[in-house]
Amino acid sequence: MTKGELAREYFMKGYNCAQAVVLAFREEIGLGEETLARAAIGLGGGLGRLRETCGAVSGGAVALGLLFPEKDKSEIYALVQTLALRFREKNGSYNCGELLRGAGVPASQEPNAAARTPAYYKKRPCPDLVADAADILAEIVSEA
Repeated sequence: MTKGELAREYFMKGYNCAQAVVLAFREEIGLGEETLARAAIGLGGGLGRLRETCGAVSGGAVALGLLFPEKDKSEIYALVQTLALRFREKNGSYNCGELLRGAGVPASQEPNAAARTPAYYKKRPCPDLVADAADILAEIVSEA
């Protein structure tokens, strides 16, 4: 199973976009599911549903810091930029609101998380976006 497939599974279980990407790397990071899910919870919805940077990219940034504790700040920044730029190249943006609107989904900023229904999953690009972010992150990890 690829990291993208694993991230998609976590998203479909109800985790937000940031959590899904971080959790896809849980074994490599070496922390528990609950700890990682809590650490990434506020990044979902483009930072607390503000619809800014896609939570899948933000979750990838968290994962990079945990996967490479020996790297300094500048090295992690470079890896995060690589992740964000590759994600934008593939998806046209790394802004949550733009990604949602591009898929015809209203980008509400209200803080209440949307109910996870079959209709929710059907209309959102998020399962594909978390898969893309996790697969790109896996490429970066293999290159680093």
